[in-house]
Amino acid sequence: MNTLCNIIKEQLFPNFVNLETAIKTYDRNALVCGSPAWRYVYHTIHSADKWFFDPFVYDEPKFHENGMDNPDIPCSAQLSDKELLDYLYAVKDKTLQFMDSLTDEMLSEKPENCPYTRLELVLRQFRHISFHTGMINGLTIEKTGKFPIYVGDSNSMSRLDNDLYDE
Repeated sequence: MNTLCNIIKEQLFPNFVNLETAIKTYDRNALVCGSPAWRYVYHTIHSADKWFFDPFVYDEPKFHENGMDNPDIPCSAQLSDKELLDYLYAVKDKTLQFMDSLTDEMLSEKPENCPYTRLELVLRQFRHISFHTGMINGLTIEKTGKFPIYVGDSNSMSRLDNDLYDE
């Protein structure tokens, strides 16, 4: 039985939904330390794509340009919100499938040539996604005076039925 993996997977889904809501409500051009907010969205998704699994064995997405994942580095490429959402959906599906391939015992193991256990990699991304989702939502709250909907578990998903904002 993979009790821990199932718990992690159950919590992963709302984490991705919250980031999706942030993307659907934010001002993509709002500046964060001089970079447009969409760069932080990409940074967050890219990090999940790379660090949930094994950051030392990773192939960049086809649309990636060198440094694009670091909002502090200028970049000529620009992804639309649709492209960001498509990337998010692909990473979410990849991550959930990955969790299905793990056993609880594998969580304490380190991928080959990786200094972190799989559990450490997962927890780091939970923290990272939550941090940046909150940051992006803060921009939205500041600009609109509205609070984007937050879901905490599968029981609260119905909150998204009416609107993307908590009013």
